Amino acid sequence: MSHGRCMKRTRPYAPFAFAATFSALALVLPAAITPIRAAAAGMDHEAGAFDRCEGAGRVTCVVDGDTFWYRGLKIRIADINAPELGHPSCAFEARLAEAATRRLTDLLNAGPFTLAIEGRDTDKYGRALRVVMRGGRSLGEALEREGLAEHWHGRRGDWCAA
Repeated sequence: MSHGRCMKRTRPYAPFAFAATFSALALVLPAAITPIRAAAAGMDHEAGAFDRCEGAGRVTCVVDGDTFWYRGLKIRIADINAPELGHPSCAFEARLAEAATRRLTDLLNAGPFTLAIEGRDTDKYGRALRVVMRGGRSLGEALEREGLAEHWHGRRGDWCAA
């Protein structure tokens, strides 16, 4: 009995069909994955060593609880509003702004993240609007849960209201 008859027969073009399909997916897949889906899939790939911004040469640093520079791009976190560090309206806002700035710095330094665009690309000041995600969860929401930011409703809230 010939061993050739017992062997499973394969189509000679099958490896080429797989390679062609894989190549086609490689061309389409990066464009098909949105930043939110990428973050949810554990594809966080941005990272940096963040510190407080000082001086004019800002590359990768934190301005306040909702604004930071990353690789030379000024980013406003799109889904939250944090207290003003530069011009607080009262002592409570100043303390909260300092805590929010420190916490955002810690969150950004805690590991890889994704910058997702939801809605507009930039605000009226030219800052990039991004939702900062890690593992599919918003870092802005973490600041909200901790009482260091509020959800963005299109206008700033009053941190000094009693």
